[in-house]
Amino acid sequence: MTDQLSNGFISPLFQLEVPDGDDKLRRICTHCRFIDYVNPKIVAGSVVTKDGKILLCKRAIDPRKGYWTLPAGFMEEGESVEEAAQREAMEEACAEIRIDQLLAVYSVPRIAQVQIMFRAELMSDIAAGPESLEVGLYDWKDIPWSELAFPTVVWALTQYAATRHLAAFPPFANPPATDSLTR
Repeated sequence: MTDQLSNGFISPLFQLEVPDGDDKLRRICTHCRFIDYVNPKIVAGSVVTKDGKILLCKRAIDPRKGYWTLPAGFMEEGESVEEAAQREAMEEACAEIRIDQLLAVYSVPRIAQVQIMFRAELMSDIAAGPESLEVGLYDWKDIPWSELAFPTVVWALTQYAATRHLAAFPPFANPPATDSLTR
């Protein structure tokens, strides 16, 4: 049986070992000594607003199908983080957005993710894309808080609210005392 490497090459000779100078078990090719590093995935997304309302997408896919989220998803090779956030808004809400600025960078080691969230402005109409059951623009008071898909969605919305009237601010990170949610 062969294994597909993250770099696209194929080798039948992998075993787990700790490489010289390292302290973690890694998949290593016994033939060429290639180390197949498995690193966290980058998620790019945004809190998208128009006329004071916030864009939310009801997930059509697992995990958390049927729950509401911000437009966000995995970054692809060859794109910037900003381009990834714009692409995800288009895929999930058929939305053209203009990135304003970085809102937050969240670490979620439990699922090997780094989530990068922006503030953005909606520049088009919206419609549900293939990964959304429905999309909508919500006033703050109408956000379905108990139906939000992930803690990072709550964090991004809360941190957006704290900065919505500020032209500039330092980016946020995981809120204090939330380690139990991310590890």
